[in-house]
Amino acid sequence: MPARLSPTAPATGVPAVGGTGLRADAELNRRRVLDAARALFVSRGIDVPMATIARHARVGVATLYRRFPTRDALVTAVFSDELSVCRASMEEALADDDPWRGFCRTIESVCASQAQDRGFSDAFLSSFPDMAGFERERRRIEEGFAEVVRRAKAAGRLRQDFDLSDLTLVFMANRGVIGDARTAPAASRRLVAHLLRSFETGRAEPARPLPPPAPLRLGRSHRAPER
Repeated sequence: MPARLSPTAPATGVPAVGGTGLRADAELNRRRVLDAARALFVSRGIDVPMATIARHARVGVATLYRRFPTRDALVTAVFSDELSVCRASMEEALADDDPWRGFCRTIESVCASQAQDRGFSDAFLSSFPDMAGFERERRRIEEGFAEVVRRAKAAGRLRQDFDLSDLTLVFMANRGVIGDARTAPAASRRLVAHLLRSFETGRAEPARPLPPPAPLRLGRSHRAPER
């Protein structure tokens, strides 16, 4: 979405961009960096060299570091919206009258996001000790999921031996089937359906049919192509 200009900044006489406090040209460079970083994080993961991001953004390395002094600061800025979506998904699950449905929707929602955005899944599973805001938000999400798990167990629908650390295993397993963007959504949905069946106990109705399988062939590599 194009930047919306605010009235002229009183101190400089240069048009400023609404909400950021940056001049229009500085905000344009910042937007370029964020867009380039997001595209590269999605295709290559979050370990892309900062110089590569600067080159794709068509800005100097010094400009990139002026806006984002560390990789952690850039990753946090790029994925702040995704963290908000995860938090909203967790809040919806906690508000659901059916604890098992809330649990399933949380797993399905997060894994679907992971299938669409490789970079965010890498970021969420990584540790950023210098980025207090990112870590604080992630802890809130984890605490919310712990309550979703507690309620699903109390309702007798989730296996009592399900552990919170199993969520990381779910992400890691899902990460393993989403290397090919063409098949990632279908493969992810089917994997998640299998996993949710294995987590459920005391089923009172027939199991739902599995989603259709992705067109995968054993032995093929599904890594994203190098760029």
